[in-house]
Amino acid sequence: MERKFIFILGGARSGKSGYAVELAKGFSKPPHPNSRCEGKQVAYIATSIWIDKETEKRIEKHKKLRPSYWRVFEEGKDIPSLLNKLKKGYEVVLIDCLTVYISNLLIDRLKDEEIEERIRTLLSFILAMKEDCHIILVSNEVGEGIIPKNQLARQFRDIVGFANQIMAEKADEVIFMHAGIPMKIK
Repeated sequence: MERKFIFILGGARSGKSGYAVELAKGFSKPPHPNSRCEGKQVAYIATSIWIDKETEKRIEKHKKLRPSYWRVFEEGKDIPSLLNKLKKGYEVVLIDCLTVYISNLLIDRLKDEEIEERIRTLLSFILAMKEDCHIILVSNEVGEGIIPKNQLARQFRDIVGFANQIMAEKADEVIFMHAGIPMKIK
């Protein structure tokens, strides 16, 4: 089966993560109940970093979506290094999500150019890994609302817009989620 890079984006609470999990389940197999084999593995890369009670609730909600046999890696700042370590070991790598990754980089006060370079590096690692496994990347569409009033929110919107464009251009499939309904746009 040909490996794919699938990019899933949509607004807040559009069903992106749930759809990504179901898609990853379809590409992988759970372990047989009487076997020590772990089945066709899924690596789930969670980019969210615990910062408060609300974040903790969101993290717990996402954990309930995932099968227990998946390997979960929490990495919010250096996804390319983690991808390098995961080479050839997984049937599917699901990264949830690009916008939280970008937010983490902004919190570290990286300049726009540095973040854009990290996004390009991430894309090159994704494309290289596609030879060995399916890659599913989740992101938020943040540019369809009003223009944010503060500078940091505009900066975030612009960087996410840039990142979404370059990921969508190179992805084999792009799925836009709207009200829980996946719409294939590429």
